[in-house]
Formats: sequence, C-alpha cells, structure tokens
Amino acid sequence: MTRIAIVEGDGIGHEVIPVAQRVLELLHPEYKYFPVDVGYGRWEQTGCPCADGDISALKTADAILFGAITTPPMKDYQSVVLRIRKALDLYANLRPVKGEGFDIMIVRENTEGMYSGIEEIGPDRSTTLRVVSRKGTERIAQAAIRCARQRLGKLTIGHKANVLKSDVFFRDICIAEAQKAGVTYNDKYIDALGLDILQHPGAYDVIVTTNIFGDILSDVSSYLVGGLGLVPSANIGDRYALFEPVHGSAPDIAGKNIANPIATLRSAAMLLAHLGDKEGAARIESAISSVLSSGIRTRDIGGSTGTREFGGAVLRLLG
Repeated sequence: MTRIAIVEGDGIGHEVIPVAQRVLELLHPEYKYFPVDVGYGRWEQTGCPCADGDISALKTADAILFGAITTPPMKDYQSVVLRIRKALDLYANLRPVKGEGFDIMIVRENTEGMYSGIEEIGPDRSTTLRVVSRKGTERIAQAAIRCARQRLGKLTIGHKANVLKSDVFFRDICIAEAQKAGVTYNDKYIDALGLDILQHPGAYDVIVTTNIFGDILSDVSSYLVGGLGLVPSANIGDRYALFEPVHGSAPDIAGKNIANPIATLRSAAMLLAHLGDKEGAARIESAISSVLSSGIRTRDIGGSTGTREFGGAVLRLLG
C-alpha cells in the first residue's frame, strides 16, 4: 500500500494542506494517508518541534506532503525543515517556474551551503559555516543534468565565484560533471542571473545552484508567475521524497481563509508524478487552469475567493 505522510505544520499550512489532501484522496482513495505533527506549534505545546519518532514516521512514507513551518529567530530553536532535509537526505530541491513562453526548473542543493546548520552566536560575533563538499556538489550537479536531459538539455550554473572561493569549487565541479555528461552548459554570477531570469525567462531551462542562492532565486522567479502562492517544490533524495509549497507559514493571514492553495495543489501534482501517476498530476494542473480561467481567484492574484472555496472548485472539476 502506498503511504502518504501529511504534515500541515504551522500557519496557513493548516488551511492549504487539507485542500490538497482532499484532492489526493479523490484521485487515490486507495492510498494510506497519515498525519505527522511537527513545527513551532508543536514546540509551543511540548517543547519539541520535531522528535526522533516523527522522523521515523516520515521514513515509513512513500512520499510526504508538507505544509509550512514557522521558524522563529531564536538561537535555541532548531529548524524543523533543515532537520528533516538532513535526516532524510533530501539533497535536491526542485522548484519549477512555468508560464507563457518559459519553463524553468531551478535545482537547488538542499543539505549544505549556508543552511548547513553549523553556527555560533557570541556576544560580539556570530558565524555561520558555509559547507560546499565535493560529494554534495557532484550529486546535485548530476541531479540537474538528469533534469536537463528530460527537458531541453540546457544547464545554467549559478554561482558567485568572483567573490567566494567555495563557489569556485562548486562551479568547477558542476562544469566537470556537465562536460562528462555531454550536456550543454553555461555559468552566470548569481546576481546577474537573478536580473536576467526576470528579463529573459525564456532563455533558461535548468538552473543549478547552491542552497541559499537557490532559495532566493526561486522566490525571485515566482514574480514571473504571480507570486509565491503559485509555486510548488519537491525535495528529493535517493530514498525519500517530500513535496511542499515554496511559500512560508504566513502567520499574518493564517486562519482567515484567504491563503492561495495553488502552490500546495501543484506540490501534490508533483507528488503524484513522482509516484508514477503523471495523468493524475496533469489532471490537477488542468483543473487549476480551468478554475483560474473561469475567474475564480484568491486575493493575492486579484480575486476574492477563499482557500476552501477555491479548493472546492478544483474538486468539482476533478470529481
């Protein structure tokens, strides 16, 4: 039996995940869905945002549908997202950005870089260690190359090698892997790439970059399609897979039934495609497009429809 872990998390995760779960249950009632409670809300109740047992539960799933997590700026609070990514070794973060005239896949290294979690905070200085390893770089480059081969075959390497020696290391390994694979590639400084992707999105196919740069670049790129409420992502490892919207927990709008569930629905579509149901994934995307074309939209994209109501419209089309 296919097992799907459902993690609502915090904030608007409690609103958008149930919408996507109902869609998955409609398309695949034979799957086993089970909840895993982690996040800031869990920490407030128990003092532990993510226990060892939660990680063990996630490891029993064939795929994970993940909402949004609040990470407070507290020096004694461990990021739940970083812990899960490391524990499940979800090293490839795939963030598609697709619109009229462009179809970009940003492949972000997901377990090291500036988000390695190796930090010290003192009274006069704080330090964050940026880790870029050969193993980590080779495997994210190889993941990006696999994506490129399934698409247009063009790879762009985003880096800041003119300033950071660790990015010289990253760039050179990515180039070596691309050359070995015979994939067409180029490389760009990440700041110039951030501007050019907005000006000429159709020029890009697959972009591979480090952890923090990929995080920022994908958020910037969401402008091309209408904002963070529309952009999904996949976190893929050799054994486990987690799918989540790019947006955060948005505590300022949580509980108001105004959050956009499209990013989460598209994440659910990526989950189905990963499990081999490409037809189901396409049906979700088609239903989203049809609902939008009918004029039903949430507030962030110019409408007045609520989270649940938008989800209901998608469900009616699918049903």
